[in-house]
Amino acid sequence: MEICLKNNIQIWKCKNWPCFTKKSVFLWHRILSIMEKKDFAPQIAQELNLAAHHVANVIRLLDEGATIPFIARYRKEMTGTMNEENVAAVQKRLEQLTELQKRKESVIASIREQEKLTPELEQKILNAKTLQEVEDLYLPYKPKRRTRAAIAREKGLEPLAAQIMAQNVDFVDRLAARYVNASKGVNDLEEALQGAKDIMAEWVSENINGRNRIRKIFHVQGDISSTVVKGKEEEGKTYQQYFDFREPISQAPSHRLLALFRAEDEGMVKLKIKVDDDFVLGSLESIFLKNDNASSELVREAIADSWKRLLEPSIETEIRNYYKEKADETAIRVFAENLKQLLLAAPMGQKRVLAIDPGFRTGCKVVVLSETGALLHNETIYPHPPKSDTVGAMRKIKSLVDAYRIKVIAIGNGTAGRETEDFIRSIKFDRDLMAVMVSESGASVYSASKIARDEFPDYDITVRGAVSIGRRLMDPLAELVKIDPKSIGVGQYQHDVGQKKLSESLDQTVVSCVNAVGVELNTASQQLLSYVSGVGPTLASNIISYREEHGGFKSRKQLHEVPRLGDKAFEQCAGFLRIHNGDNPLDQSAVHPESYHIVEKMAKSLNVKVKDLIGNKELIAKIKPNDFVEQDFGLETINDILAELDKPGRDPRKNFEAFEFDKNIRTINDLRPGMTLNGIVTNITAFGAFVDIGVHQDGLVHISQMADHYIKDPNEVVHLNQKVRVKVLEVDTNRNRISLTMKL
Repeated sequence: MEICLKNNIQIWKCKNWPCFTKKSVFLWHRILSIMEKKDFAPQIAQELNLAAHHVANVIRLLDEGATIPFIARYRKEMTGTMNEENVAAVQKRLEQLTELQKRKESVIASIREQEKLTPELEQKILNAKTLQEVEDLYLPYKPKRRTRAAIAREKGLEPLAAQIMAQNVDFVDRLAARYVNASKGVNDLEEALQGAKDIMAEWVSENINGRNRIRKIFHVQGDISSTVVKGKEEEGKTYQQYFDFREPISQAPSHRLLALFRAEDEGMVKLKIKVDDDFVLGSLESIFLKNDNASSELVREAIADSWKRLLEPSIETEIRNYYKEKADETAIRVFAENLKQLLLAAPMGQKRVLAIDPGFRTGCKVVVLSETGALLHNETIYPHPPKSDTVGAMRKIKSLVDAYRIKVIAIGNGTAGRETEDFIRSIKFDRDLMAVMVSESGASVYSASKIARDEFPDYDITVRGAVSIGRRLMDPLAELVKIDPKSIGVGQYQHDVGQKKLSESLDQTVVSCVNAVGVELNTASQQLLSYVSGVGPTLASNIISYREEHGGFKSRKQLHEVPRLGDKAFEQCAGFLRIHNGDNPLDQSAVHPESYHIVEKMAKSLNVKVKDLIGNKELIAKIKPNDFVEQDFGLETINDILAELDKPGRDPRKNFEAFEFDKNIRTINDLRPGMTLNGIVTNITAFGAFVDIGVHQDGLVHISQMADHYIKDPNEVVHLNQKVRVKVLEVDTNRNRISLTMKL
């Protein structure tokens, strides 16, 4: 046996490979994989302006199965206190570089198989920085369908093309005559010269310098234009502004590009990215024209053919894909940020709630929820037309409030929402009650889902919807994780972007939010548990089963008894799971079990018990952090522990604040320009923010109307669920559009 040292990793190498078992061979390959990934660390570190050894540590942790929340929260010494965004950026770039490397290997193997690989070409491929560079290098060797150039080569015309391309021959007809051969399909001079031009056109289209130059022209000069498809004028009137539209593609905002692509996908408009043909041809000629003779004229013709037939459609497609991907990234980023703000909205907390799903003809579904969200009672009232049983409805509500000692009334903001709010506020209760309007977005999706059916198999959709409204007020995060993030209604063109990338981004956002808040182990739903670091759906189900069988968890240690929850999963999840009133007081905090011994040392140093430290600022102030630093637990971890001891299980979300709309405004017809109203931000896009002002139709505050100074991103000014004061600028009742301003 011998030791090989690479990237500071010691590996035992065995000269006799058969001595390895299947397991050891697997481990060997895994170590090699880690080594290969670590090779990317210096590049990633430079690109992201991070320390190379910290990046290398992140890569190793990711490879070992650590999650982003765990790495950011519990491995600060190894990462240099990277936050989740930094860790996620490293992971994303690592995936990109890994895929790039795989593609390089695939391309090299393909060219080698063709016996055309030279050391110079191989090195160029290995040195390529982007996937585009690799594909450009591969293009001449990439298997193609039977092109015009391929046919010309079959006829033996490639030497003719090479001689003409060199542009040293003036008497091209005499030269071409040598290649006229009816047996090979070259019947005359014209066919010989055309075949040569077809080959030259392909050479031009595959030239890296030429392709790069044209790409730059498209980026700098390219205009995206749209024209209406004939006969679609009426059907496509939603896109009327794009019936005759033109704009520099590099300046087009993401939302406009996505709207244009959607209009094209629906068959309403035709899109084209245009550049100046003469400028492009002049640029290409400066690369390929070397002389001014008869040969050069044929090369010029081949360049023109290559541009129109090969290069323009190819590069235009590339440019379309490039800007579509950029627009997708922006839309996904906006969606993820909105989702984060929504998930981290202030919770009402554990209070008895009476929740109402409003309606007119079918009545208002009323449910009573316990402090933990359990359904205690349900019935239907009819305070609105056509039944208008106001007195009976009032009597039922008062009875339920008294019988169940209700603290808060939650009212859905959908159909009949404002009318139901007025009805509730008209009731004279014998105690102070808070009535809160709650967004119904996503409630209908939950109520019809399998999750809801499994949770409430004996109740219909209306009951489940009312339950969702009430629970959303109590804890938005716990309820919203049951709904597909794409159905929550806070996205921008979410159906037009790449769905795989969208899902990955939204899932990562949910995971981040869930772990930032922490999860109560004995009350959390299976859906909420599945987003905890290291858990997932299967282990979440096993945790629920164990909880039901054993009557709940008394300590984090019991997680080891959950089927299939091994040491690695425990390491990843334990710090994010909370147990209130458990055997160990630290189990209700974010202190990881691996650090419990440090807290015990702290308590011992003060001659107190661990429980005496928790929440005791005077005792905590006496602790000197440097005294408890260990090899694996640095000052950052020690300070985190002390912060947790000060406020164990602290919730990063803001405190709940009540909100009321203007009592005199019910519908869009009640609005007048110049009115100043209370509103709540419901959605944020790249071009502005939508604000609910209580009329069943959100108004738009354009980005230009959000502040007296220039802002690039609406998130600089507002956040989701923010309470704002707005002024009505314009009301279009025909199109149901409301323009608002925050410039009061």
